[in-house]
Amino acid sequence: MKTRVTIHRDFTIAEIDNRLYSAFIEHMGRAIYTGIYEPGHPTANPQGFRRDVLDLVKALQIPAIRYPGGNFVSAYKWEDGIGPREDRPVRLDLAWRSKETNHVGLNEFAGWAKDAGIEMMLALNLGTRGIEDARNYVEYAIHPNGSYWSDLRRSHGVEQAYDVKMWCLGNEMDGPWQIGHMEAKEYGRLADETSKAVKAFGKDIETVVCGSSNDQMATYPEWERQVLEECYENVDYISLHKYFGNSSHNTLNYFAKIEETGRYIQSIAGVIDYVKAKKRAKNDVFICFDEWNVWYHNREQDSKNWRSWDWPEAPVLLEEDYNLEDALFVGGLLNEFMRRSDRVKIACIAQLVNVIAPIRAEPGGKAWATTIYYPYQFASLFGRGTALNVAVDGPRYDADAAQDVSYLDIAAVLSKENNEISIFAVNRSPDQAMELDVAILGFAGLRLIEHRMMGGDGTGPRVANTTDAPDRIKPRKGDGIAVVDGSLRGELPALSYSLIRLAME
Repeated sequence: MKTRVTIHRDFTIAEIDNRLYSAFIEHMGRAIYTGIYEPGHPTANPQGFRRDVLDLVKALQIPAIRYPGGNFVSAYKWEDGIGPREDRPVRLDLAWRSKETNHVGLNEFAGWAKDAGIEMMLALNLGTRGIEDARNYVEYAIHPNGSYWSDLRRSHGVEQAYDVKMWCLGNEMDGPWQIGHMEAKEYGRLADETSKAVKAFGKDIETVVCGSSNDQMATYPEWERQVLEECYENVDYISLHKYFGNSSHNTLNYFAKIEETGRYIQSIAGVIDYVKAKKRAKNDVFICFDEWNVWYHNREQDSKNWRSWDWPEAPVLLEEDYNLEDALFVGGLLNEFMRRSDRVKIACIAQLVNVIAPIRAEPGGKAWATTIYYPYQFASLFGRGTALNVAVDGPRYDADAAQDVSYLDIAAVLSKENNEISIFAVNRSPDQAMELDVAILGFAGLRLIEHRMMGGDGTGPRVANTTDAPDRIKPRKGDGIAVVDGSLRGELPALSYSLIRLAME
């Protein structure tokens, strides 16, 4: 297959918000307990957090993390997780039918996030609670001193207020499964009033209102319209969620779901524009895609398990063994977020450790990277800067999820700070190499810095990294790509992901 690509310095999409490479972690399964936190672990620090997991997290350079849920947050009492541990109640978590010890709460998690160099994005319970609880939580977290809740925080040993700018107004409130599920207008009114109360604490606070839990909901996209008509002028982002799978084992249709996601984003961008025009509003609302990932390998069995088990503590739940195909999919989805960075400003991989996660950690044992860790890491490290328009002229295919899909999935980012162009390319073809010719115009003195590759070596698409073989699939040095007369030329093997970095004068 031959594919021609054109990239020009002057044809740009948007400045990428660094928070496009954020993460999410919930009190669910083993994400917190024996995930990031395990006091008896050989690598545990004095606060009980695992250093081996922390090292893997740090290497991702995650800008922000959404916490503590997720479905968990819709019945969560944040006060249960503050003060002396011996005084904290054990609660039954209705979302995942498990036992919550509250050994990790806001203050412990904030300490971990600081060590990891990650900004917190806190979610508020608008399921069983409301404005008063939200106001108190924000006061406890970010007000300096001299009030009941801020002084209570100080009495718990936290003198300095947390610099939390992002607050999520509930979680998936469109979902009938959600504790406290509401109709769109009802939720929109509550979100509007809660956002106003939260923003009273500072002019730089941003709020995220709940959009659709996925684009297959019966209420999509009417939910977004009704919610935004109630709260548009008092919020900054609307959230989107979507999980992906390949239960049919149709590789090309799986990859085509990335195009489906682009339509999802484009549709909600249209709803945002419609409501802004209808309200004659001055402000802009952007998209926060704050839950996304591959989730299907154990989904059916996990669903049966958690609905029937008897309130276990930190149970095994949603622990996916990701394969090469999943890694290529994640790389492509991150490319789509780059291509849509004019509308999508924040995106959170869900979740970070153990639960549908790029990082796995065994109780008392080792921590390791799943296959999806690496494209996520490459995008986070090298996908910051200006997203460039990329024109692709090459073979295409039709699938159930989308038609006219390019076999080449490619995105490019210009980093003026580092004087570099990073190209992220996936050859989606299961069996054909791709002859690539990329004309890069408007830049002088291009030279290849690095080419890293996953796949393309005959490894089957469903070979996974596992506990017993954690390094089976890792990036390696690529070959067969070179800069010739200002163009990037070479071959991308079938079923491969490439990071190509170019320096310029």
